[in-house]
Amino acid sequence: MEKQMDESVENQSQTDVAEEQESEIVTEGSAVVHGELSQDGSAPPKVDCEAEVLVEKVSKQIIKEGHGSKPSKYATCFLHYRVWTKNSQHKFEDTWKEQQPIELVIGKEKKELAGLAIGVSSMKSGERALVHVGWELAYGKEGNFSFPNVPPMADLLYEVEVIGFDETKEGKARSDMTVEERIGAADRRKMDGNSLFKEEKLEEAMQQYEMAIAYMGDDFMFQLYGKYQDMALAVKNPCHLNMAACLIKLKRYDEAIGHCNIVLTEEEKNPKALFRRGKAKAELGQTESARDDFRKAQKYAPEDNAIRRELRALAEQEKAVYQKQKEMYKGMFKGKEEGSAKARSLNWLILLWQWLVSLFSGIFRRDRVKSE
Repeated sequence: MEKQMDESVENQSQTDVAEEQESEIVTEGSAVVHGELSQDGSAPPKVDCEAEVLVEKVSKQIIKEGHGSKPSKYATCFLHYRVWTKNSQHKFEDTWKEQQPIELVIGKEKKELAGLAIGVSSMKSGERALVHVGWELAYGKEGNFSFPNVPPMADLLYEVEVIGFDETKEGKARSDMTVEERIGAADRRKMDGNSLFKEEKLEEAMQQYEMAIAYMGDDFMFQLYGKYQDMALAVKNPCHLNMAACLIKLKRYDEAIGHCNIVLTEEEKNPKALFRRGKAKAELGQTESARDDFRKAQKYAPEDNAIRRELRALAEQEKAVYQKQKEMYKGMFKGKEEGSAKARSLNWLILLWQWLVSLFSGIFRRDRVKSE
């Protein structure tokens, strides 16, 4: 088995999946230009730039610039967001935490998402922004007492990132697609991501993988069984694995581990998931756990050279650490031994001096007695 697990991406396509009408897929790279992100996402980000008023009750501050065009009406947008009540800054939803982007069709959004949709329609692919929404375009005068729990007349703050969007004439949502259409749409995005990965366009590749994963959400997967479940997993799991490969290259190891864990809940013997999780753990210094993952991966892919290399690298790393510790302790003991030898020599000199003093003192006393 000559697969190179540290570099390969999953390239299977669903040849037996019905083709849907082709649509324009828009994803772009981006760069941070304003703002300071909260490290754990517990509080809204601090943004330096002035707010742009989009409509009354909705304004936007750009955190990260996007590129390309903006979505038109009925475009299907894929995005992540966190949302807080503006006054209390209580966070009540976070799609990043679930590692599951959501879909929003501009012009067909729920009433409580009207303000968010206005903000998203002003954003480019890859853009990240803080969107301020008044209660009139959110959960209204009454609020919401089920999930999510939102107080009455609550203004909201959304931290939003547009992963990408599909420009389709019909604005066809995932919920309106057949199983074959959803799997086919996800598979095409996966293949687009693979092409970008090979070009080292990692951020853009991840956008495509996340768009593919959005088609394979939990609500959809729970409904599948038999052949359709196998077809969906053959697209979804490779996307998570390829996300992990990108994240490892970008040194975002904890996120990579999260994507591998998702695959391992479905396929506990998946060697690529075990291998990439082990690699991320090794980079985080979790040596024992990494070795366990590599050994499990080797059990299911015994001929894979990449696994052997990583196990050798761990062994050599541990050997180097052991040698370094050995030299350090050797130096410490050597210093002690030399100190002990010097102390013993000094003690002998003192004893010799005391003996000589005692000898001459005795001789002097005898001579003195004789003279008296």
